[in-house]
Amino acid sequence: MRNPRTRYYRTIFLGVAAMATLVWAAVDQFGLSWQDMYELFLFTLSVVGVVIVVAALTAAAWVALRHLASRGDRD
Repeated sequence: MRNPRTRYYRTIFLGVAAMATLVWAAVDQFGLSWQDMYELFLFTLSVVGVVIVVAALTAAAWVALRHLASRGDRD
């Protein structure tokens, strides 16, 4: 049986290598400029940020509703 730490590092390495291959293919094979890649990266980060904020607001609303519901049960 393999060491779990070794498997973890191997997975991280393979993931980074796959992402590097995708960037290389986009730039070299399809002629995408580095400026376009940078703009796509910033757009992706902003979308991820919006998703995180929406998820946090949804979780906060859910907790608040549960708190209000349990408060109503006590009365």
